[in-house]
Amino acid sequence: MLSTAETPTAAALPVNADAATPAADAALEREATKLEKRLVRQVAQAIGDFGLIEDGDKVMVCVSGGKDSYGLLDVLRMLQQRNGNRFELIAVNLDQKQPGFPAHVLPEYLTKVGVPFHIETQDTYSVVKEHIPEGKTMCSLCSRLRRGILYRVADELGATKIALGHHRDDMLQTFFLNMFFGGKLKGMPPKVQSDRGDHLIIRPLAYVAESDLTRWAEIRNFPIIPCTLCGSQENLQRKQIGQMLRDWQQLYPGRIENMAVALRNLVPSHFMDTRQFDFKGLVPNGVADADGDKAFDAEELPAQAVGMLGGLPLMPR
Repeated sequence: MLSTAETPTAAALPVNADAATPAADAALEREATKLEKRLVRQVAQAIGDFGLIEDGDKVMVCVSGGKDSYGLLDVLRMLQQRNGNRFELIAVNLDQKQPGFPAHVLPEYLTKVGVPFHIETQDTYSVVKEHIPEGKTMCSLCSRLRRGILYRVADELGATKIALGHHRDDMLQTFFLNMFFGGKLKGMPPKVQSDRGDHLIIRPLAYVAESDLTRWAEIRNFPIIPCTLCGSQENLQRKQIGQMLRDWQQLYPGRIENMAVALRNLVPSHFMDTRQFDFKGLVPNGVADADGDKAFDAEELPAQAVGMLGGLPLMPR
């Protein structure tokens, strides 16, 4: 597992630390240090839990110009430095020729921070606009074209892993999108093969909250490039789900954290998928089952009901 030992890094201080007073400046520095430690710890934990990066890997970090991919690259750089450069990083941006796209921003930033990079220019914008009727969601075709191009680039660069900037909230949104609109209990895995099985895609931000990435982008003053294609579309299903999660979190603080933990605690015997559990072959075996027939794990048996068990032992919790 990657070390998170504290050593000086390029991100030790906020890039835009221009607070008006010494006290405010000190407070901002403390906030930045605390947030940096949390981000580094969470990314290192995800890398260790899921085997995302190994010694000798060449990791292609897909950088779009958004807060998430900037944050991903930033934290991976810190981990790379703290672990003696045991893996390589190369940033890749796909310039899709969207009107008004500031093509100079990313090369200037990546050169400034000293990260090797490759800019791939492909006019997928025209293809998407030509084939998707006005008002229809462009995300599906755009993402398919983008994936295919990035897989080719990964081969050309000799990358062993393709790192994407999806975070914890993206994973929850994907779970609910599949459940509400796709009829599947399917999420966004932290590590997965490409459709053809010839690439490994990793998501090191799997444990990171979007709000932390938003704040980190502000502290680090990343040169954000807004998406003028899918990002400008209204009423997307993903936007609806995202707002639903934010509303839940506001009404019930901690709910998103609980749901994120739930994605790592599956109980196949308590769903209804016969491919995942042999219901027909299930028979009493005399072995205690901690899950048993409880539908809700937090349920507790009232003390006055113990006598109604007829001598049966309570299941250990």
